[in-house]
Amino acid sequence: MAKRIGRNDPCWCGSRKKYKVCHEDFDRRIEVIRNQGHPVPTRNMIKNPEQIQKIRESAKVNIECLDVVADKICSGMSTSDIDRIVDEVCEKYHAIPAPLNYEGFPKSVCTSINDAVCHGIPSSKEFLHDGDIINVDCSTILDGYFSDSSRMFMIGNVSDEAKKLVEVVKESVYLGLEEVKPWGFLGDMGQAVHDHCTKNGYSVVREIGGHGVGIEFHEEPWVSYCTKRGTDILMVPGMMFTIEPMVNMGGPEVFVDEENGWTVYTEDGSLSAQWELQVLVTEDGHEIISY
Repeated sequence: MAKRIGRNDPCWCGSRKKYKVCHEDFDRRIEVIRNQGHPVPTRNMIKNPEQIQKIRESAKVNIECLDVVADKICSGMSTSDIDRIVDEVCEKYHAIPAPLNYEGFPKSVCTSINDAVCHGIPSSKEFLHDGDIINVDCSTILDGYFSDSSRMFMIGNVSDEAKKLVEVVKESVYLGLEEVKPWGFLGDMGQAVHDHCTKNGYSVVREIGGHGVGIEFHEEPWVSYCTKRGTDILMVPGMMFTIEPMVNMGGPEVFVDEENGWTVYTEDGSLSAQWELQVLVTEDGHEIISY
């Protein structure tokens, strides 16, 4: 139960404004929707303007990491080379790669090729080849604030089938983004993503989804792309989360590599693609924080 705050007390969000001019009306509106039976965000899911600005600064580093990878990625380079690029950019800004040593993950970035769905571990023995598709998932900590996004890259002469998968998944992310608006529901976004992918003959991974991010690497809410419009948690200004569907050309079933305990693969060996945006819900829509 949230502690009752006086109207002239400092707002719970940390803005240093009086509660009555900051989040009092906001809290009343949330309570109405809660009483209608919908799940609603807790206060620790709401970022204040100072936190948001710090997260934006972290995101600048994250975006530069992926921009440099985009400029240099090519056939013949190892995934360890990609890891080194991320390390170099982070070092330039005195930032920290969030994946490094996170729950034992040994590298600074995730590199997932072809049938690898996510959490691919960079290696000096793994090389990119003509026709590969690869997801590079980058997360950065700057001054204690987290950013997170990923992009797909197509290496050389990629098949029409692989190219379509990559493009459709990106389209689905931006269709989902259009549904991110205050006082809507997270399921609005999830259904938009899911419908576009399945309409094109693909399947959406069920077990792995997006997440809140900014103050920690992984926060609430958990974000599914197999949800229905009008369901799931209420979206309100100040919420921040990732849109990152993992979409397979074949079936949705996946498994984790038993040897490294991290890399997730498609069960049937089909190609998989993922794009990731970090998104802030604003007063009138949304803002892309990292891409």
